[in-house]
Amino acid sequence: MRELCQALGGTEPHVEDTLVVLKPDALSRGLVGRILQRFEDADLALIQAETRSLDPGFVRQHYHDLEERRGRLAMELTERYMISGPVMACRLRGAEAVRNCRRLIGPTMPIEAPPGTIRGDFGHVSEEASMTAGVAVMNLVHASGSPNEARYELSLWFPTHIDRSPRD
Repeated sequence: MRELCQALGGTEPHVEDTLVVLKPDALSRGLVGRILQRFEDADLALIQAETRSLDPGFVRQHYHDLEERRGRLAMELTERYMISGPVMACRLRGAEAVRNCRRLIGPTMPIEAPPGTIRGDFGHVSEEASMTAGVAVMNLVHASGSPNEARYELSLWFPTHIDRSPRD
């Protein structure tokens, strides 16, 4: 890849790791394979994955600023949602992985996500319907929003990971 980029006079894309979490609704609906395939088709390599059940304390660590940004109710609903069933945490690696994962997933609200995105193709819940029902928006997937957020989240979810990839 490096040689091809140099031969074409360009620079090599920045390879980075990011966190993607397949949420309880993705697992309960049997969408894991289809969702992971989207990332693999976009040249994002699955480096590490783990399925686990979460406790409320871990959810609060992960979404450490949610209550401040969206309010107590949003935090409570998200906490209930994330502990309602197992989740699958994934370390993905690739060129501009954070940005590319966000692009593949689509906007937070599935009802606003365009076709061709994970949430647009598999999501179906609006924020209004969720709030009326008193549940979090089931939007299938979480992805780190920035490289700094990815570093924090990866250290939280995979604290013992040793990176053996070649780096310059």
